[in-house]
Amino acid sequence: MLSRPEAVSNNEQPEPLTPALAFRAAIGGAMMGLANLVPGISGGTMLVAVGIYRRFIDAVSDVTRLRLSISNLALLAVVVLAALVAIGALSGLIAQALVDFRWAMFSLFIGLTLGGAPLLLRMTRPFNRAAYTGVVAGALAMLTLALLQGSAADAGSAQTNWLMLGVAGMAGASAMILPGVSGAYLLLLLGQYEPIINAIKDAVSAATQLDLAGVLAQLGVIVPVGIGVVLGVVVVANLLRFLLHRYEKATIGVLLGLLLAAPAGLYPFREGVPPQLGDVFEGQLVTEQNIAELAAPKNAKDWSQRSFTPSLGQLGGSLALMLAGFLVTLGIARIGGEESEVSPTSAAAHKH
Repeated sequence: MLSRPEAVSNNEQPEPLTPALAFRAAIGGAMMGLANLVPGISGGTMLVAVGIYRRFIDAVSDVTRLRLSISNLALLAVVVLAALVAIGALSGLIAQALVDFRWAMFSLFIGLTLGGAPLLLRMTRPFNRAAYTGVVAGALAMLTLALLQGSAADAGSAQTNWLMLGVAGMAGASAMILPGVSGAYLLLLLGQYEPIINAIKDAVSAATQLDLAGVLAQLGVIVPVGIGVVLGVVVVANLLRFLLHRYEKATIGVLLGLLLAAPAGLYPFREGVPPQLGDVFEGQLVTEQNIAELAAPKNAKDWSQRSFTPSLGQLGGSLALMLAGFLVTLGIARIGGEESEVSPTSAAAHKH
């Protein structure tokens, strides 16, 4: 009889990509792509919410260890393609909605996030001390991130070199995989957000103009970040796979805590404040010459935020959107969810 959870997982074949799993992978990928456009929310949270997180982590871990299978490659292809399509098709709409209807969009994403809680609760039962400890630890970690996030914009710029850019790439990759962690937030804390974003923008602009020299000039930033991203994906995915199979209850408890506390960073009733003369915005001093450009609506997503008192209509609409998002994710998570998210150890326990 096998006594170690990983002994079971090492011998089992990846779950076939059934239509139900493919559907949830496509929806999860699309939601992950859209989540990356929303400040303060992680794409990994969306994969947890729709119930494919464990399967996604196993697939990434297997591929990075060159344990290739059609099932794993197909799953990752569905997730990535759905994310790219969603970003390409809806990024403009989402960006504008975040400016004009921020409270509504954040309310919807709170509901979409919390809709995954019932699935994680089922996966964690029966609760034990490890599960309870994991939930508390995950929630406290997410609440701490949410509190720190308010000061991220004032973190300033740190020294930029190959090592820091590589670390930033690893942090960004971790945020893509870890639920509840915003990649942009981590880059801001490290002081590398502006140099990386500016390098990408300049490289894309040069590429569209067929300016090879302009593209090559940005490789000093893009290459170390890319190396960091690859290393981050390999390390984090394999670490999470180990934790999910060796310390299942505690790890799922942490994921549940992260998910339950994630809305703390998505308080909906906040509005953007245009930069004023003398402010420093996006690394630039706001002057009479550039204030019209920096205070233009197209930059509203990057403005500092302040809370406002919602009307009764906004409160009611917010609750309705939260409920709608909750029901949507709950419905998606129920499609094949019992099969795809049952761990080897849990399955063995049910058989006996």
